[in-house]
Amino acid sequence: MKENISSGALRIRAEELEKQLLSPYAALSSQTKGREYPMEKCPIRTEFVRDRDRIIHCKSFRRLKHKTQVFLSPVGDHYRTRLTHTLEVSQIARTISRGLRLNEDLTEAIALGHDLGHTPFGHAGEKVLNSLVPGGFQHNVQSLRVVEKLENGKGLNLTFEVRDGILNHPSDCRAATLEGRIVSLSDRIAYINHDIDDAVRAGILDERDLPQSCVKILGSSHGKRINTLILDVISESMDRPEVRMSDEVWQQFKKLRDFMFERVYLNPGAKHEESKGKHVIEVLFSYYLKHLDNLPEDFKKNIEEDGAERVAADYIACMSDRYAISDYENKFVPREWV
Repeated sequence: MKENISSGALRIRAEELEKQLLSPYAALSSQTKGREYPMEKCPIRTEFVRDRDRIIHCKSFRRLKHKTQVFLSPVGDHYRTRLTHTLEVSQIARTISRGLRLNEDLTEAIALGHDLGHTPFGHAGEKVLNSLVPGGFQHNVQSLRVVEKLENGKGLNLTFEVRDGILNHPSDCRAATLEGRIVSLSDRIAYINHDIDDAVRAGILDERDLPQSCVKILGSSHGKRINTLILDVISESMDRPEVRMSDEVWQQFKKLRDFMFERVYLNPGAKHEESKGKHVIEVLFSYYLKHLDNLPEDFKKNIEEDGAERVAADYIACMSDRYAISDYENKFVPREWV
């Protein structure tokens, strides 16, 4: 048995099962386009499982538990954070991928890594850095930068398929694999539905406020809506080289998304703390541009190649909400003399 394990027999068996069981449209781990730096293959895990494990064990993944999803630095135990959002995206994406006989391991790896580059204070922080950094700042591009360069000072050396899915998860992008496209759609399914749940909890919405046509077609509860959307995607995409919803469900899904932008994402009541978060990031960015020596060595070494603004943004984007607030307080809020 020891000889079989060390020779890669278990990994090879898993790769053969993929060929036998998965759809002809699935991305096979044995046919990956590979990594930037060649590595000896794991004797047990396929390449995509290995990527999944590398993401789960990295520091950037752990920091997601203290990063904003919609409500800034929520105190309540049940509000979503960037980490719980990521896990919900992964669950939805895996279910769809399994239903379509696509590569569930690749799907999961992309889903778990898709938001690693998100800033503190959610999209508010992203907008600030986008306005301050030459060349702009986008969280999907930053997520790729995390896994290619920043994590551990050298990146995670993931496969092309996982990196492509991470980069191309926004709705205006198109991943090279169906697994990546599933994550893109699952991201939207997850956040629209769990943000309804959080908005109701926060008193921003009442379930009765939802458009009645959306309730009728998609369902009257969080679970029913997600179930409807998953089943519709699987039904419409089965045995096809595409991932899509039916026209009827897609129209109601878009209507629900528009409703959320109007009532929640752009609602002053839900976003009243964002200006403070933006201020924190602006001040910290200005500070680190003037005090580059205060950056950790893993960041300072990139200044010559990437420029001071990009590296300062790298460091701030890696912060959790609570660390950014603490760093701001330590540097700019006077303390009592004891």
